[in-house]
Amino acid sequence: MINGIDDYANEGKPDCQLALKEHHDYVATLTKLGVAVTTLKPLEDYPDSCFVEDPAVVFDDFAVITNPARSTRQKERELIRPAIEHFYADKQIFAITSTGTLEDGDVMPVDNDLIYVGRSARTNQAGIDQFTKIAAKFGKTVKMVPVKQVLHLKTGTTYMGNNKLLVSGEYIDSPYFKDFDQLPAGEDYAVNCINTGNGVIMPAGFPGVKGLLTDNGFTTPRGQHVRIQQDRRWPDLLVTTF
Repeated sequence: MINGIDDYANEGKPDCQLALKEHHDYVATLTKLGVAVTTLKPLEDYPDSCFVEDPAVVFDDFAVITNPARSTRQKERELIRPAIEHFYADKQIFAITSTGTLEDGDVMPVDNDLIYVGRSARTNQAGIDQFTKIAAKFGKTVKMVPVKQVLHLKTGTTYMGNNKLLVSGEYIDSPYFKDFDQLPAGEDYAVNCINTGNGVIMPAGFPGVKGLLTDNGFTTPRGQHVRIQQDRRWPDLLVTTF
């Protein structure tokens, strides 16, 4: 894990023991809030594989094996597929192929079968075009959003439900999201939240965002503030161990 892709070298190497504790707390919190968690075996040769969201996009009725932009993550596509096959029939599983790239950090479903996909350093137009065709088979519409200042679309915005969108940075007052009730986070890191349906899990130490969510009708149960770097709201989540 400490040898993973690092865009924040000035922050130093991650603390492996602390990360293990945070991972344990994350899984425990999801379980406590009623989420069925499948824990995958660690992949020691692939230090970024703890971020299981990137190599697979999952919906109720279909799944897409993505095509990560970084070559060091390509093998993860094959290794996560057996876990996906446990939940979906073959006809429900699709794959993004070269020259398209797509990572699920750029895929943000909202209501009414609408999906926003960020065009970023990790997801290109060819990948978005492929994903759009796949999603259309299941009655879903895709809208592209440019990503200029952050890694992924969901680094800068998270859909919380009830037409409310937690936003930061370049997505505050964005015309791409003019139809939503935008909640400016202020504390950018804390935009990564998960609405489990039984409460919101958010990063600890950001009282501004906690207050913003509370004021807008979202509960953050006591003790459910953990460091997280995933942002999907599904009844079943895949979580890999370190």
